[in-house]
Formats: sequence, C-alpha cells, structure tokens
Amino acid sequence: MLQLNFSPFPKLESERLQFRKLTPEDAPEILLLRGNAETMKYIPRPLIIDIEGALAHIKMINDKIDENIDINWAVTEKGSDKCIGIMGFYRTQPEHFRTELGYMITPEHWGKGYVTEAVTVLLDFAFNSLQFHSIEAVIDSRHIASERVLQKVGFVKEAHFKENFYYNNEFTDTVIYGLLKRNFIKH
Repeated sequence: MLQLNFSPFPKLESERLQFRKLTPEDAPEILLLRGNAETMKYIPRPLIIDIEGALAHIKMINDKIDENIDINWAVTEKGSDKCIGIMGFYRTQPEHFRTELGYMITPEHWGKGYVTEAVTVLLDFAFNSLQFHSIEAVIDSRHIASERVLQKVGFVKEAHFKENFYYNNEFTDTVIYGLLKRNFIKH
C-alpha cells in the first residue's frame, strides 16, 4: 500500500506559477472561487456563501493534508501570493496507488494555459515523488475546456456515464479520464 506523507508540505513551482498550502488569509479568494456560479458551473457542490464557509473549506482541505489523506495547493502567480486557484488530489486510494485530480482557477485567469501548466507539475509530483500508479479525473461531460486540458497532458477517456448524476434538479453525464504513470510524459 502507498504510504503518503505531506509533512513538510511540498511547495512546488512551474514556469509562471507557485503552489503553496492554503491559509485562512486565502478565505476571500476561496469565497470568490467556490461562491461564483461561473467557476462552479460544472462542479456539483453548493456555492460557498460567506467567509465562514470559505474558512471551513480551507480547514477541510488542510485537515486532509495533516492526516496524509489528500493534498491540495493554493496556486499563485510568481511574484504574487494571491491565490488564483485550488488544485490537487482527493478521493485518494492508497491501497490501489490511485488518486483523483481536481483543479479550478478564477475566470480572469482562464485561457492563459495556467491549468495545463499547473496540472503537468502536479502530475509529475504525483507520479514521481508520491509514486502513484494511476490518476483519474471525473468531469461533467459539458466541460469542454477541462476535457481539453486532460487530453493535452495525456489523459485518455475511460468512461462516459449517461445522466448518472442528479444535482440542482437535473441529470448530467459524467466522463472519467485516466492516466497511468507509464504513459505520463512531462511537457
């Protein structure tokens, strides 16, 4: 079974981005991310409506890091400490050397290639430092931009479930993408 240890917290970086642990000071940005109907359009979770909700979300993420269960980073642009996104791994299955990738970034940073850049760094860390064997991504079938990111970094479509998820009074399709360590190519 895979043994995870996120202490000390792994700070990462890419050409334009840095990845650090979320702090309570990030609550206003988390509220903007998780309280925005546009960023949450394809994420079937209730919107965060206040700073207390944002602080609870940060605590939930950091508790899982402290317990070596899952890991998520605050993403910042180099030269700034302002959180522009949350990315990382959750629903980890250490007994199967498998985890799930998740990412979100503020709308003003969409279309800049940041998510693809960030995901490449996180995959490299997951496969080569944490020693995962496979990583999955579960997305709403309508989320074309997310699907493009996954395809760019080498994920392949493994499943498409028709109207299998009910949220906000509608049935939606779920698409599962997967990537094996042996197929990961660092760009």
